[in-house]
Amino acid sequence: MMKFQPCYLKLYESGELDERVEKLYSVLESCELCPRKCKINRLEGAQGYCKSGKELMISSYSPHFGEEEPLVGISRLPIADVFRVSHTGGSGTIFLTSCNLLCLYCQNYEISHLGQGAESSIDRISGIMLHLQNKGCHNINFVTPTHFTPQLVKSIKVAVGKGLRLPIVWNCGGYENVEIIKLLDGIVDIYMPDIKYSGSEPAKKYSNTPDYFDRCKEAAKEMHRQVGDLKLDERGIAYRGLLIRHLILPNDLAGSEAILRFISEVISTNSYINIMSQYRPEGRAYQYKELNCYPTKDEFYRVIDTAKDIGLTRGFQRKHMERL
Repeated sequence: MMKFQPCYLKLYESGELDERVEKLYSVLESCELCPRKCKINRLEGAQGYCKSGKELMISSYSPHFGEEEPLVGISRLPIADVFRVSHTGGSGTIFLTSCNLLCLYCQNYEISHLGQGAESSIDRISGIMLHLQNKGCHNINFVTPTHFTPQLVKSIKVAVGKGLRLPIVWNCGGYENVEIIKLLDGIVDIYMPDIKYSGSEPAKKYSNTPDYFDRCKEAAKEMHRQVGDLKLDERGIAYRGLLIRHLILPNDLAGSEAILRFISEVISTNSYINIMSQYRPEGRAYQYKELNCYPTKDEFYRVIDTAKDIGLTRGFQRKHMERL
C-alpha cells in the first residue's frame, strides 16, 4: 500500500508552520479571517459577527460515517451476487461552535446560532486529533473552521509534534477571505467548501452575504490552485484535492446552474462535487414561505441532469445517477 505524507510535514520541518501561526494570530488583532472583516480585537476578547473571541469552542468530535465516501472509506464486497457495503475508518470530524455565515436555515442551528459547545484549549484539540487518528480515522475534518483558523493551525502544529500524520480536511461554508486561504497553502490537504448561492439577493436574504458568490469563487480557485482535483488512493480514500458541496434549495433559491457552470468552466470538469438533496426547513426557515418546504424530486434531478450535461461526473452517488 502506498504511503501518502500530509502536506503540512514540510512546513513543520522547515519551521514555516510557526511563521504561519504567528501571521494568523496577528489577524485576530483586527479580525479579517472572513470577508465580513469585522476588524475587532479578538485577542482582547471582543466578538464580531461570528460571536467568537480568542479561545476556540467545539461542539463535538467523533469518527463520522455520514460524510462523502472518499472521506469515510467504503468497502464493497461481493457476496452471493450482492454487494455488501461496509465503512472503514470514518472521517475524524471536529465540529466547531458558531459560524461566520449564520445561514438562517442552518441544519446545525443549535451549534452555529445558539453556540452549543464548550471552550477548548490548543492542547485539548491536538489531543482530540491524535485520539481520532488512533481510532483509525482517515483524516481530520474541521467542520466550520473559518472563524477559528489561527487556533486550529496552532493545534495542528502541536499535534504534528506528537505524531499526527492524517490529511487535514477544511470543511467550510465557502465564504472565505482568499488571503487567509493563501496562508493555508501547504497546511490543508483537502478543501471541502460549500458553494451555496450564485445570486446576490438570496445570499443577502438568507445569509447576509450579498457578495457570497464573488468571494466563494475567489476562494475556490485558490483552493484548487493549491491542491488540484480530488485524488484517491488505491482504497478509494481521498488524500488531497478539492471536494465541493452544493445543497439544493427549494424553488432554485441557490441558482444551481450558474454554480455548476462556474465549477465546470473555471475550476475543472474533473471536480468532485456532492450535489446534496437533504435540505429540510430548520432554524428560522419557517419564517419564509419559499424556504419552509423541501426540494422536489424533479428539482433535484434537474440539477443532476444539468451537471451531467455540462460535463461534470464525479461525486454523484450511484442512486442519483440512475432513475430507480
